[in-house]
Amino acid sequence: MQNTTSGPALIAVAVVGLVVRQQLRTRPVRRTGSLIAPVVLGVLGVAGLAFGIASVDEHHPLTVPAVVLLVASLAVAASFGAARARTVQIWRGPGSEVLRKGTAATTGLWIASAATHIGLALWTDRAAGAGLLGAASLYAYLAIGLGTQNLLVRRRAAAL
Repeated sequence: MQNTTSGPALIAVAVVGLVVRQQLRTRPVRRTGSLIAPVVLGVLGVAGLAFGIASVDEHHPLTVPAVVLLVASLAVAASFGAARARTVQIWRGPGSEVLRKGTAATTGLWIASAATHIGLALWTDRAAGAGLLGAASLYAYLAIGLGTQNLLVRRRAAAL
């Protein structure tokens, strides 16, 4: 029997790895550039949530505990995004452009966020009783967390 979850899991690990790698590079704070990735992840997140809900509905109606856990997971994503925003270094470069770079604390919070999502996703799937709602929420989780982080970093940069 072939494991059909390894492909999507590898893609998810690659996406998270690319996001974290990008966070650790010195780069300018742009007006819209920091919102493109969360928007793309948001579109994937909506598709993922639709798939996750359909995967549960295939077996039985979606339960209230599963929905509550999903909403809690997305709120946790925003909380981690806010915490990571505080760890990003922001300064004016030699050309007066505003620069940003994540720190070791930023990376640590990304790791904690990923571990938290895995735990909440497993809990959500268990509460749902069937399907992959928790696992399918990864892109929505990333979109909300990264979007929150980027908006708060941009707000800090505007204050310089």
